[in-house]
This record gives sequence, structure tokens and C-alpha cells, in this order.
Amino acid sequence: MTGMAEVLLAVGTRKGLFLSRWPVGQRAARGWEFTGPHFEAQAVYAFSIDRRGDGPPRLLAGADSAHWGPSVFHSDDLGATWKEPADPPIRYPRDTGTSLERVWQLQPGGESEPGVVYAGTEPGGLFRSVDGGESFELVRPLWEHPTRRDWAPGGGGLGLHTVLVDPRDARRVTVAVSTGGVYRTRDGGESWEAPGSGLPQGAHYGPVLRDALCTDDAEPAGIYFGNRNGEVYASADEGDSWQQLASHLPDVLCVRAAVLG
Repeated sequence: MTGMAEVLLAVGTRKGLFLSRWPVGQRAARGWEFTGPHFEAQAVYAFSIDRRGDGPPRLLAGADSAHWGPSVFHSDDLGATWKEPADPPIRYPRDTGTSLERVWQLQPGGESEPGVVYAGTEPGGLFRSVDGGESFELVRPLWEHPTRRDWAPGGGGLGLHTVLVDPRDARRVTVAVSTGGVYRTRDGGESWEAPGSGLPQGAHYGPVLRDALCTDDAEPAGIYFGNRNGEVYASADEGDSWQQLASHLPDVLCVRAAVLG
């Protein structure tokens, strides 16, 4: 397969990670073979392929060991070997009074920030790395947001499960918390705000699932999300204002959008 473009397919399961590589031109053929399980008997809830830079892509995996707990691993040789830092890469500061329960999301930053990686975790914390995912620090301004006191675990826990980085401006990041709502920053995480007018105010118990928030690639970017109350909201101005598109749908499990033509 040397010199031929390949697809790298990663599948995270409750019992490890499975990887497969196959030529792009032969994707319809039979014979895909998987290696693994990597992280045997560990649940893999988060995975990312960081293709920034000129070197080989870096693979990032959030694996959860029943004995050692959750951690983040990285590979620079397409999964042949994996590395875990000697010190836990994600650790809640002692003064927060909590500890890491799960890594839900691993998201590389923008092209202008080649070492930045975000990690969305449970219980509802966002972490930021500047060394490609080898160490992370808690994003304090979001953790200390005034609305946090209203966040409460839903049926699936209190997970910060979605991180969207604006491809045009890496300082603009939007996140979703399972029962905490949607928040955005325009200054690289120094300050955070809940979206603007058009959304329910005060306590509104509409959990947003991990695949129910997305953006399009228009200018300015559109943002869309749905919740388990069957409501769908959209913003055409990067979250400054919102409109409700639907209010009586079944539970919203996923939302995706694209500009066509």
C-alpha cells in the first residue's frame, strides 16, 4: 500500500479499539482487516486523528480501564505502538473536589495552533493541551461559569461531550454539556458565554446528546443543536441569536448540517 492514499478507520468499543487501513480506491472491495483490540478490555469512548503539520498523523484515544481509570494515549505510527505519559495527562485540580470519570471527546485545535488539543470530560470539564495531547490543563473560565451551579447529571451523566473549533478562527470554540447546554468562546477559552437571544432562559431541562450539535461551513457559520425534549434550534450568526426550528420531535439523537452547491 506504500505511496497509495489510504483510509484509516477507527472503531471504539467497550472492549478496546480496532483499526483498519485500506486503499481509497478499493473501499468497495471486501477484505477489510482490523488490528486489535488495542487497549484490550478497556472502553474507548473518544478517538481523534490529528493530521495537522507535515509529519505523520497523531492518533489520540481516550480509554477507560476498570482498574486504572480513564486516560489518554497517543500514537505517531498509526497505532503500531501507543504511549501514555508517566503522569496522568488529565487530572482535575484538587480544589475542584472532583476527579476524572471519563474522556468523552478529543478534538484537535485549528491549523494556527498545531499543538492544541481539547478534551471534553465527565464531570462536565473542558481540558486543553498545548503539546499534542500529552498533558492537559482544566479550562478554568468554563469550569467556573456562573451557570455551572445549575448543571446536574442526566441519565447519561454530566459529560462535556462535544467540542467544535471554528476552522476560520481557532479562538472560536463551541462546546455542549449533556445537561448544561451550549457555550462558546471567542478568545480561546479566556471567557465563555451561553448562546444569545432566542433560547429558553433560566432552568431548562433539555439534555443535548453528544452527536446533537454541529456547525455548517458557511460564512458566518451556522450552529445547530437539538435536545431530548424534541426541540431543534439554529443560529445563522455564530450563536448571537437563535430560532426554534422544531418543538415536538422525538428525542433528538444527532444533528448534522452542510452547505450544498
